[in-house]
Amino acid sequence: MPATFPSMAQRIPAQPRKSAHTGVVKAVLGPTNTGKTHLAIERLCAHSSGAIGFPLRLLAREVYDRVCAIKGADNVALITGEERIEPKGARWHLCTVEAMPSRPDLAFVALDEAQLSADPERGHVFTDRLMHTRGREETMLLGSSTLEPMVKALVPEAEVVTRPRFSTLTHVGAKKLSRIPPRSAIVAFSAEQVYVMAEMLRRFRGGAAVVMGALSPQTRNAQVAMYQAGEVDYLVATDAIGMGLNLDVHHVAFAGLSKFDGHRQRRLTTAEMAQIAGRAGRHQRDGTFGALAGMGGHDPEFTPEEIYAIEEHRFAPLTRLFWREAEPRFDSIATLIEDLESPPPRPELATPPQAIDLAVLKRLAEDVDIASGVRGQRSVQRFWDVCRLPDFRQQGYETHSRFVARLWQDLRHGYLGADYVAQAIAQLDNPSGDIDTLQARIAAIRSWAYIAQRPDWVLAKDEMSARARAVEARLSDALHARLTERFVNRRTAVLMRKAGADAGLLPVRLGDEGAVLVDDEPIGHLEGFRFVVDPLARAEDRKLLLAAAERHLPGLLASRANVLVAAAGEPDGIEFEDTALVWQDTVVARIERGRHMLSPRIKPDLALDRLAPGCKAEVLAALDGWFAAQHKRHLAPILALDEASRDPASGPELRALLLHLVESGGVLPREQSGLDRLDPAQRDRLRKLGVRIGSLDLFLPAALRPAAMQAWHRLARIWSRPLPLPPESMQPVVHAKIAPAGYRRLGNECLRVDLAEKLLHAAHRTRLGTKARRVFLDPAVARSMNLSTAAYAALLRAGGFRVHMGRALPERAFGPPQPPLWDWRPSRATTASDAPPPPRPPIGAFAALADLVGR
Repeated sequence: MPATFPSMAQRIPAQPRKSAHTGVVKAVLGPTNTGKTHLAIERLCAHSSGAIGFPLRLLAREVYDRVCAIKGADNVALITGEERIEPKGARWHLCTVEAMPSRPDLAFVALDEAQLSADPERGHVFTDRLMHTRGREETMLLGSSTLEPMVKALVPEAEVVTRPRFSTLTHVGAKKLSRIPPRSAIVAFSAEQVYVMAEMLRRFRGGAAVVMGALSPQTRNAQVAMYQAGEVDYLVATDAIGMGLNLDVHHVAFAGLSKFDGHRQRRLTTAEMAQIAGRAGRHQRDGTFGALAGMGGHDPEFTPEEIYAIEEHRFAPLTRLFWREAEPRFDSIATLIEDLESPPPRPELATPPQAIDLAVLKRLAEDVDIASGVRGQRSVQRFWDVCRLPDFRQQGYETHSRFVARLWQDLRHGYLGADYVAQAIAQLDNPSGDIDTLQARIAAIRSWAYIAQRPDWVLAKDEMSARARAVEARLSDALHARLTERFVNRRTAVLMRKAGADAGLLPVRLGDEGAVLVDDEPIGHLEGFRFVVDPLARAEDRKLLLAAAERHLPGLLASRANVLVAAAGEPDGIEFEDTALVWQDTVVARIERGRHMLSPRIKPDLALDRLAPGCKAEVLAALDGWFAAQHKRHLAPILALDEASRDPASGPELRALLLHLVESGGVLPREQSGLDRLDPAQRDRLRKLGVRIGSLDLFLPAALRPAAMQAWHRLARIWSRPLPLPPESMQPVVHAKIAPAGYRRLGNECLRVDLAEKLLHAAHRTRLGTKARRVFLDPAVARSMNLSTAAYAALLRAGGFRVHMGRALPERAFGPPQPPLWDWRPSRATTASDAPPPPRPPIGAFAALADLVGR
């Protein structure tokens, strides 16, 4: 026997449909923006229990959050087709109309947007709630004034209360999209038209939020929140905007006045127009509405009669409401269909067009394999519950009926397995894809959310419902991100919102790393003191961005100049790159020739001309001070030589030598110096200036420090003296064909002059420490400096030493070869450029390398 289960209606005690009620029934009618829903919430909270039925899950969720803040979440329930939050003992219920509990114990019951009883698709549900759902103490029917005749006919005991609109609604004519004012809603009637309008607003005004019925409630909430927060100033929506969304809209523009209602393309009724236009204006702030011009010959136009009706809230009253038997018999499928298609019992009621649930029921009843297995009241009722699964995918009853048939095959014999439901949900848990793909997945997951929250369909109801809601939330977040990415240009939106046409109104500030921001949205950056527009900015924005920058740059540059002045007070606040002064990776000045080599000038970068004169003078003074400090710090010994070279007391010979030393960076070959022309007093003065007189070179040890050599080389560059740049660390040995400043060339190697002098002094100490005329000079110290044996031999020869190669071993003699010996003959001192001695048979590695250097 197939397992059967009680229906939702059987599990909740039904209220007698013909019983009398002692409670008060009020019909609160009026146009939009009359505070009807707010009044219902107040009355709900004033009673000990109650329920309100809303036309949209979105509205039920919004009011649920408000009532939870008042009554506490443990006392409030949210009941919709896809979501059920029912704390034990909850006394206040916020529901969609289809999910409203029919309970006589509720003290208060309200029905929102009751005029939807005339809706062809869902009207029969609203009609049933209007006629039969009552609160024990108070019932409130909320809706349009057009509903008043039907209320008086069907609910004669109701007290009708008419509420006026808080603000006026005025027609302002047609406007082009580029002329639509901020805080406007543009209403279109197809997804394609919504996308076109949103894309155009992205180009013209920085973007728009998008609201469509196909979006999930969470996505709609996120889009509306973006609009409400002012991130965008425009909203593009379908007619879904007209149903209870509370928005800060000043103007509503209609991109069309006709729509496809599922059967045909028709013009909107004036009541539908007013429902949408009524979104403009909130509380006591007036609103406007109009058509959208520039639609290529298809401009919508309101007729004078429609304008009058909307502005004065005068509409033709409803003359009938749709009705369908709410408690059909479940003896058989045929009996069920017969009751659902039965004529209404009163002349004020009309048979609705065939709803999709009835269409699916009839379609599956034609399938013998399915219909033959539906026997008995409980089975028929369960089958009807499955057929009433909403078509969230909006694919038509044929496609939807196949999904329902597959679902029934799994449900007819029991519950849906948790693994099966979990797998179906997991297949949809994929937040990648474009807008249409994500919308399709959200529609599918809403179907599974509806299925999972049925305790008589799914065993692990709570777990599966939570999974479905989590997937829907992730997909909704992804869809919101795609919509924002496609239809919102945040930079342009900020510009237009803050400035309009006046760039001076833009609140510009300087962010980290020189970014120029408007409301934390980057519009460009400062490279030093030059403003560069963001390369991603649209061409239309560039003029406005530049104008905004020009208006605000003086203040930004002044603050930036203060930072530069402070940095100039620190030794490492500014850096050198070749001859440029660099601050925060930006060249702020360069050094150029002055009166002589050691007196360069500072040439500011042209971008500093943007500073105010006084501010620029402070920056230049700071840069001059920083450079002077660096100049004195690194070149103090050479500056002392330069000063002595201008002192007449030094004598012409010493002054000439000092000038050569200064021009060569404190290092001068001895044979070119004119040292032999100095008298003892001048030599003594030279030593007091820190100059060391070496065997091969005159040099300033302090000038051989890396920073000092780099500073001198920088000056040599601006005087067009192209010398190889010395290594930053001034390591002992470098390999170069031309010796850098401070080095002596020895073959293919260059040795720092102070170390060369050190090696020669060591050789002389060895020579003087023995009485032999010829001595062995160990190259170990040279090799510790990374100097090759051949280069060491070249240094010794340059210092006046002469090598004597050892004799070859006699035939059949064994042992190490005799090492080369050196003697010193100053009268015949040679230099590295002298010709090598006559070749001899190489004896040992030292002699072979010496021979190579000579070549």
